[in-house]
Amino acid sequence: MIIDVHTHINNYHEERVVSLNDCLDKLTDTMLENKVDYSLVLSSYKVNEHRPSTKQVVEAISGRNNLGVVAGISYLNYNYRDLKEISEYLESGLIKGLKFYPGYEPFYPNDIRLKVVYDMAIEFDVPVMFHSGDTYAPTGKIKYSHPLHIDDLAVDYPDLKIVICHVGNPWIKDCMEVVYKNQNVHADISGLVLGDFSDKFERYMKKEIEEMITYAGDPKYLLYGTDWPISNMKSYLKFMNQLELPEEKKELILWKNAADLFKIDVSKL
Repeated sequence: MIIDVHTHINNYHEERVVSLNDCLDKLTDTMLENKVDYSLVLSSYKVNEHRPSTKQVVEAISGRNNLGVVAGISYLNYNYRDLKEISEYLESGLIKGLKFYPGYEPFYPNDIRLKVVYDMAIEFDVPVMFHSGDTYAPTGKIKYSHPLHIDDLAVDYPDLKIVICHVGNPWIKDCMEVVYKNQNVHADISGLVLGDFSDKFERYMKKEIEEMITYAGDPKYLLYGTDWPISNMKSYLKFMNQLELPEEKKELILWKNAADLFKIDVSKL
């Protein structure tokens, strides 16, 4: 069983527009090729012809039982209509979590403006995911996306289930401490590379992830994710196979932790 908690259907090659259904078909075809059973699709913090809205994604995946939606929330642009829509999706079980993009947008995770959204996540018992670490775009401001800022949020909201995306790379040791210290914090290993891992970088990241597990203990906090299509699914699974871990610990990372955290009914897959 494999669950990828971090995929996108945005057009990252923005000289051409690819339809939403074509993007979804490409995702599901790639999942089939790589024997991935279920993926979470994360919508963006902004909406345009290249980045579909949460509403568009929810409607487009209807009937695709191997896909779920995590709703992107904009710090700068959300209004009460957005909150109402998100609450309705949460109540009906149409979204599995919420995603925030500090670094791409200029805010720290513990900003009081987001309290209403965090309270909503606690009420409906869904995880909140945060972009963390380096930004794909050079226009991002990485002081906002340092994983240490998640510690404030985790302490102030002990009932909030939190995911640090990209293990805070390159600040993996800082992410390691935040995860170790706070029982309500998880991390995903997505977006560590553009495209394929090179042999040298794969060895480097293997050491980093294994050190994280040695320090933070049994990887009940670690989630498998790729950041597809930015990162290659096949290369990521090869990387997972390289980790020197017992099979039962690999299973925690590959699907068991995600199934528990995001309440994914694997009996239907």
